Amino acid sequence: MEITVNGRTLNVMAEAETPLLYVLRNDAGCKGVRYGCGLGQCGACTVIIDGKPVQSCDVPVSAVAGKAITTVEGIGSEAKPHPLQAAFVEEQAAQCGYCVTGIIMSAKVLLDANPSPSDTEIKQALSKNLCRCGTHLRIVRAIKRAAAEMRS
Repeated sequence: MEITVNGRTLNVMAEAETPLLYVLRNDAGCKGVRYGCGLGQCGACTVIIDGKPVQSCDVPVSAVAGKAITTVEGIGSEAKPHPLQAAFVEEQAAQCGYCVTGIIMSAKVLLDANPSPSDTEIKQALSKNLCRCGTHLRIVRAIKRAAAEMRS
């Protein structure tokens, strides 16, 4: 089957019920998509599918044919990071870093829809993303910083 990841069309040889997460990591080489709980409850594997944040561990690859999938690798690079990626570094918003890519993807969907979110709106947008390191205040600051950068 064919899927589109970060603007690239890929032919994938996988069973229809294979979780998208596995295809993204193993076939598309998107290592920023992380396995967390495997139940769609922690958000570490969040990607954007047709403009919405989706937990890729909980979606069969057959459900994404014909849809645009974006991973953290598709929004910026080390040489030219997305404003969210840069803000997370500047605000030191990650400790272990495991959850950050999923949080960034959820935040990107929020900022695409709402360029000036309140703290409450940010927290609501991240309600499906768990971070156990305790950097929640820095995460909110990083998202607000990125929002300001994107508006200017």
